[in-house]
Amino acid sequence: MLALIAGEGGLPPVLVASLRARGQPDPVICQMDGFTPDLPADMTRIPFRFETLGSLFVDLRAMGVDQICMAGRVRRPVIDESAIDVATAPLMARLGAALGLGDDGTLREIIAIMQEAGFSICAAHDIAPELLPPSGVLSRAQPNVRQINDAIRGEEIVAAMGRADTGQACVIRASEVLAREGLEGTDAMIAPARGAILFKAPKPDQDRRVDLPTIGPNTLMLATKAGFSAVVIESGGVIVLDQPRCVAIADANGLVFWVREREAA
Repeated sequence: MLALIAGEGGLPPVLVASLRARGQPDPVICQMDGFTPDLPADMTRIPFRFETLGSLFVDLRAMGVDQICMAGRVRRPVIDESAIDVATAPLMARLGAALGLGDDGTLREIIAIMQEAGFSICAAHDIAPELLPPSGVLSRAQPNVRQINDAIRGEEIVAAMGRADTGQACVIRASEVLAREGLEGTDAMIAPARGAILFKAPKPDQDRRVDLPTIGPNTLMLATKAGFSAVVIESGGVIVLDQPRCVAIADANGLVFWVREREAA
């Protein structure tokens, strides 16, 4: 049985729709305090806090859950020590230390704790494989030499950002870095820059079962309005929500939409 730790954004509803389309049972929805996923109201939901994670695991095991998928945006919580319950108290030293390691370190420790509790971790693209588009140029527009060189530069920049756990996307024009993704996310860094490219990729050593970077139609629309010439994502490493609409937006605006293979190390 599957549980979905669901945050905000378009990914959780896509996963639920994919399961229902294949006749699979609905997952149990685990809803973290402060985050309301856009999901049908009739679904079974278990509210929880970071400070009650241990009790959540006990409840899930009692329900027969053996798989967990984490999907959607959440922010790292501020721990309220008075809210820590008995089942979570033994975990807090590890969780507290992990929170100081950045997003990647936090997720790795949470995954380890989940696995020790008897759960397997299911990736979003295991549930809905169509979320990872095929390699190649999906748009009618094809990349030119400058865009190809900017993509190479973008890969270098995002790899360095990933090693520092600071983001998964950047904006490049003529090899110059115009913007780097921050806590506000990809869409927030898109600003007018005619001819620039958006490059997005996972962190070099990221556990690809969780927190893969995601784009969707809104990102493509913002890029076209900003005058970008291309959106380039790493093949096998970036989730695309509503791929047909993304391609249609690119084609309607002459934008290159390229699912690019990572350069050999």
